[in-house]
Amino acid sequence: MALVDDNYQGLKDAKIMIVDDEPINIDVVQAFLEEEEYRNFVTVEDSTQAMRLLEETRPDLMLLDLIMPEVSGFDILAAVRAHPKFRHLPVIILTASTDAQNKLKALDFGATDFLAKPLDQSELGLRVRNTLAAKAYQDQLAYYDVLTKLPNRHLFLEDLSWSLKTAKRHEEQLALLSIEIDNFDNVNDTIGLNVGDEVLRIVTHRIQKVIRECDVLGRSTEYKGATTTLFHLDSSDFSLIIDRIHSVDHAAVVAKRILKTLKKPMRVAGTGIYVTASIGIASTPPECDEPSDLLRLATSARDYVKKLGGDSFQFSSNAINEMYKKRLKLETGLRKALEKEELILFYQPKVEIVTGIIKGVEALLRWQSDEGIVAPNDFIPLAEETGLIVPIGEWVLSEACRQLKEWHQSAGIPISMSINLSARQFSDANFLQTIKRVINNSCIEEHFLTLELTESMLLDDIDEKIKLMKTLRAMGLKLSIDDFGKGYSSLNYLRKLPLDELKIDRSFIMEMSNSSECRAIVSTIVFLARSLKLSTVAEGIEKKEELAFLRELGCGQYQGLLFSGPVTSNEITELVQNPNFMDTIAPVGAVLS
Repeated sequence: MALVDDNYQGLKDAKIMIVDDEPINIDVVQAFLEEEEYRNFVTVEDSTQAMRLLEETRPDLMLLDLIMPEVSGFDILAAVRAHPKFRHLPVIILTASTDAQNKLKALDFGATDFLAKPLDQSELGLRVRNTLAAKAYQDQLAYYDVLTKLPNRHLFLEDLSWSLKTAKRHEEQLALLSIEIDNFDNVNDTIGLNVGDEVLRIVTHRIQKVIRECDVLGRSTEYKGATTTLFHLDSSDFSLIIDRIHSVDHAAVVAKRILKTLKKPMRVAGTGIYVTASIGIASTPPECDEPSDLLRLATSARDYVKKLGGDSFQFSSNAINEMYKKRLKLETGLRKALEKEELILFYQPKVEIVTGIIKGVEALLRWQSDEGIVAPNDFIPLAEETGLIVPIGEWVLSEACRQLKEWHQSAGIPISMSINLSARQFSDANFLQTIKRVINNSCIEEHFLTLELTESMLLDDIDEKIKLMKTLRAMGLKLSIDDFGKGYSSLNYLRKLPLDELKIDRSFIMEMSNSSECRAIVSTIVFLARSLKLSTVAEGIEKKEELAFLRELGCGQYQGLLFSGPVTSNEITELVQNPNFMDTIAPVGAVLS
């Protein structure tokens, strides 16, 4: 689509196809329209080639003669109206025929207007201008984004398909850039939708400026003839098609300049705003020939950049593509895991160091898919990213509390239960109501339940998080900081947090034998916890020497393969009732931990 706006000058850029078997007629029509300042023509003398050239050139208007040998104007008009991409193309019939039946037939076939030969120049100019203006208005409504004035997703898919066919036909190279503003939701959530809209307009203006500069660059280098079109697909997603490039290096030049210009501060509604972007680049050939494949490759490369922190670009590759195909398959399976009852809980004992008695367990989520057990590191980050962690987290809470009640009632085992919370789960607006509902349904005693948080979860909105934590404590629940010392510890906030427990990160435990610094850190954490009247749990204990050192420090409890990895609920029952039971079971926990 050549028309971007409906003003008078914009209409002069419209592409007009003239189909007539008489060259003199074509010359007259083109000369008349050139005097009206139109300059973009596709002329067709051989009517058998009309549809092929129509698909190749995608005109904005067709001027069509009716009476032609081999393929008549009626045949062409019928083919145009049957074509999914050109059924709404305006077609003005130019004919010397005075037969009313021919005009009626043409109308039935979908003609837009008629002009009788010999043509009147002013009449031709008026009809062409009015027809193009009407088309421009319709195109603006159907194919252009109101906010940015850029072509939208519908037009993008059409243009990408056409560009790929053209590139293949002329053996040229094409690059597709998938662009997403990093963390754009934060702008809308914290500053407001109106500001977010203005940011998108500024982003559009800056990228368009880069395109113009790079087009100038291209005309003076090996990239002569390259054309670039920007599309706004959705929210903060943009796409860029670069045609007729001699090397994908040109796409890299464009990507670098886009990243550079977007990082410049912008001032909107009195607020300083800084944005970055993630850009994925795919090209053809050699990667693929289908629009959907090229788009998927570019999007996968962009998402790979996002995962690494954004503010960069990445070329697509088969390795990246395979990684995201695997991710998509994993996400599809994870969405069905709850309803298929594939999620299960294992439980790792928390053992009192002095007595060797199991005082509690930590519930650990596992996924037994059709293809076997999926490692937590593979699916839990995905659940967090997609938001599935919220319903999954509620299931974990419900199942762990149900099991805890069963242990207390049926087996007479008065142990406690620790449950890990995700950042998204803890920040969910309905989290408190979920906790209350689960506890009421399970009828557990609240003081047997410990919720484990990580330090990183408390970085944002710390005051609001503290309020929530105090509410949970007031309900009788216990709170623990998991992996303590690994994150962003702040003694100032630590003294304000309503906590019951600190869990020493296993990375310090693993290095204690060889690192005096790690031993000093562990000693400090235990001393700090005792000073704040908090209990301590050491994670990842595998050696007797590690346990002996912790006993000397006065650490309260430990977890680790030295005693047991994660095991089933039945095995926990046996372990509590028969401590020697560990000698008889397979080390399933070692595999799953």
